[in-house]
This record gives sequence, C-alpha cells and structure tokens, in this order.
Amino acid sequence: MRADLVPDALWERIAPLLPPVPERRRRYPGRLRVPDRTALAGVLYVLRTGVAWRDVPAETVGCSGVTAWRRLRDWTEAGVWPRLHAALLTELRRANLLDMDDCAVDGSHVRALKGGIMSVPHRSTAPVPAQSTT
Repeated sequence: MRADLVPDALWERIAPLLPPVPERRRRYPGRLRVPDRTALAGVLYVLRTGVAWRDVPAETVGCSGVTAWRRLRDWTEAGVWPRLHAALLTELRRANLLDMDDCAVDGSHVRALKGGIMSVPHRSTAPVPAQSTT
C-alpha cells in the first residue's frame, strides 16, 4: 500500500469510527480480509485520481477496486461518513478554526419531490395536439 494515500494522522481519526471487523468462521474461513486501512487507500485512490473502480491498480493500492468499493458501501451503510464529518467539525470548533461568517448553504443535493410547486401548467411539446378518443 502506498503510504501517502492514508497518512497516520488521517488513519488515527478514521479508525475509531469504523465498524468492528466481523469474526472469521472456524470451518471454511475463506480468504483473509483486506485490512481496513488498505481498503481506505483504495477508496482514496479512486477519489484522487478519478479512475473507475475496476481500474484501481491492486499492486499499487494493496486491494482491488471492487474490494475498496464494497468496503466503502459497508462503511456508508454503517454511518461512518456523517460521524467523521461531525468529529472534524467538532475538532475545528475546539481549535477555533471554523469561521461560519463565510459559509454558504447549498441545497443541490436535496430532491425537489414531484418537481416542486408549479405556478402555470407545462406547455405541450407535441407538434400537434392529439385527437380526443371519446
């Protein structure tokens, strides 16, 4: 694994937030699980380079892109990222480095259900209105 992908300071912040590693079966244990730090390196590699998950170089990162994607999915379902965000905001507030005077709120990630409120009906895009079938 490339050491620059997951620096020690970043790993120390993220490691306590990750869910516990599942216990291995005694009979037919299967493959060894890729360490979480290595899987995180795969996720960060995709974020930094923009390559597709299938194009992650396993020799460089230490795991396949599919493994990194699965671990990202598991961590997302476990709520790791909102907890990390809250922890980082708390740390910035304690250090008095969070200036809310220059912030912007963006609602582009919030869905407008059913297209929002319409003041006028939509115009038809058909070239000729359809004939009535009644």
